[in-house]
Amino acid sequence: MRRTFRFQLRPTVRQAVALTAMVEDHQALYNAALQERRDAYRHPSATTVRYGDQSAQLTEIRAADPDHARWSFSSQQATLRRLDKAFAAFFRRVRAGEKPGYPRFKGAHWFDTVEWPKDGDGCRWDSQPGHPTQTRVRLQGVGHVKVNQHRPVQGTVKTIGVKREGGRWYVVLSCDDVPARPLAPTGVVTGVDMGVASLATTSEGRHVGNPRYLAAAAGRLARAQRELARRKRGSARRRKAVAKVAALHGTVRRQRLDLAHKTALDLVRDHDLIAVEALRVANMTRRVAARPDPERPGTFLPNGQTAKAGLNKSILDAGWGVFLAVLRAKAESAGRTVVEVPPANTSRTCAVCGHCHADNRRAQAVFTCGGCGHTAHADVNAAVNILRVGLALQAAQAA
Repeated sequence: MRRTFRFQLRPTVRQAVALTAMVEDHQALYNAALQERRDAYRHPSATTVRYGDQSAQLTEIRAADPDHARWSFSSQQATLRRLDKAFAAFFRRVRAGEKPGYPRFKGAHWFDTVEWPKDGDGCRWDSQPGHPTQTRVRLQGVGHVKVNQHRPVQGTVKTIGVKREGGRWYVVLSCDDVPARPLAPTGVVTGVDMGVASLATTSEGRHVGNPRYLAAAAGRLARAQRELARRKRGSARRRKAVAKVAALHGTVRRQRLDLAHKTALDLVRDHDLIAVEALRVANMTRRVAARPDPERPGTFLPNGQTAKAGLNKSILDAGWGVFLAVLRAKAESAGRTVVEVPPANTSRTCAVCGHCHADNRRAQAVFTCGGCGHTAHADVNAAVNILRVGLALQAAQAA
């Protein structure tokens, strides 16, 4: 299996300055390569510039600019590959008739990652093995940086990345051949219904609360953002205000991830099969399409976007996508099975008689079947339906 290990870096002041300069130089390289492709496309000859052409220019760039020459050649190639992947995804979306999303220039706060494709080529994990105090990673142009390694790294380190989040730096290791650690069978299966009132509800009736971390931090975020709006662009005060807002968002993100890990671990330990809804969170939180008024050109009819905006914010605050991704990864490592089922009508169908109607769920938390009179908690009823469909899909695949 391939797994990712992420640890916080503890750079010195000099190393933090070097890391910032490294990210900025790779950002400039990305933007320059993008500009070259744009110019080539607009040229009358319509010249095509590809990754191989731009990679071949790196030698000349490094010879002419000592600032770029101090960084790893392979990391700069990885940045050019990143741009090449962005263009490949752009053309794929164009062919599929989707929203194209042409690659854009990266601003100061939109380029925070530098990657090395191979351990030992411009970087070295555990560069000082047996060090008496701490693990270190060596980065060309930066030096041996201390790593807060809170768990052992398994498998073979293939790629190494450095990521900046607010005022913190992290090293990200992508490892191959990570051994699986299957758990003993329990003989128990469950269905999980995702929600806003409760993050997850199982078919056994267990509810995992939704702490709404973003809503809890809304007051502090609002004050920090008001301070940011009053600061002059380019000033030191504005940089501090930006860092404060980023730190608050980082706290919310880490809290949400911590809850996802703990909840997924409990489910994986106790169940052999876990059935979940195949949710498309990006589609669920998309803006409502505008409704032009046919009688008054240039104006629009009410489309419910104001009400849906609150629901979208609650869904994103719950972190369904993060939880499901963590659950899949932990289940794969533990030898458990996660079955994704279509979410249509799971909340409207009676788990006893199968009667499906919108009136079965008149309230958010109460399910009352109009066919047989069955009454249950709405989320538990949905979880039972999810489990039933999941078991049927699993049996069909086995057959």
